[in-house]
Amino acid sequence: MTSAAADHYERLLAENYTWMLGGELMPIVAGQFELLTELGIAPTETSAISVDLGCGPGNQTLALAGLGFTRVLAVDTSRILLAELAEHAAGLPVIEPVHEDIRTVLPGLTAPGAVAAVVCMGDTLTHLPSKDDVTALLGDIAKALAPGGRLVVTYRDLTETLHGIDRFIPVRSTDNRVLTCFLEYPDDDTVLVYDLLHIHDGTAWTQHVGSYSKLRIASTWLADRCREVGLTLERNEPGPRGMQVLAARKE
Repeated sequence: MTSAAADHYERLLAENYTWMLGGELMPIVAGQFELLTELGIAPTETSAISVDLGCGPGNQTLALAGLGFTRVLAVDTSRILLAELAEHAAGLPVIEPVHEDIRTVLPGLTAPGAVAAVVCMGDTLTHLPSKDDVTALLGDIAKALAPGGRLVVTYRDLTETLHGIDRFIPVRSTDNRVLTCFLEYPDDDTVLVYDLLHIHDGTAWTQHVGSYSKLRIASTWLADRCREVGLTLERNEPGPRGMQVLAARKE
């Protein structure tokens, strides 16, 4: 994650993240459990270790624990989101929160060939600073995976340039909170995302604004990078909540 994105999450998004997704975490966990089950995510004959890169409050982490993994390493740069995850994971010793940068964490986190599943979901991949970082991360993931291990990535394909009022994206609104995104396109590889959050304290509305860059990752480009590091694609298509779903396997 870029430093700007990490700062933006700590100042604005992290405390509102679960609300932004709908307000209740467990229905989201159930949806992720269903998706991961459909994609064949499970312990292998040689490993019951999984890694959740960009775990947030636990959307995928809790699903992985429910799938039978005996060790779930949950990595994020946000201490706020990791603290929320720890609350949800109370009583689940298989979950290990890790406060690290996903770009550099894998070589020191697990032995090569020791991991049954790596997930990087919820648009995490687009938060990396450059496409070179994506390529390097995929290489680390391929090294970490055991034979038969799987990778799952979900992200928004932002390669289409929106114009005019289409650049305003309503995210969620309730009686006391409204979140809207606005998009700008400075170049072919990035989109600048502005989050406009309005909060009502019972008396008046206040506006909170922040911005950060996201990568524009085409599904064909990501598929090619996976093949280059030795992963076999099993799925690469649009999925739930407008996210692109990529699943790959290490032979």
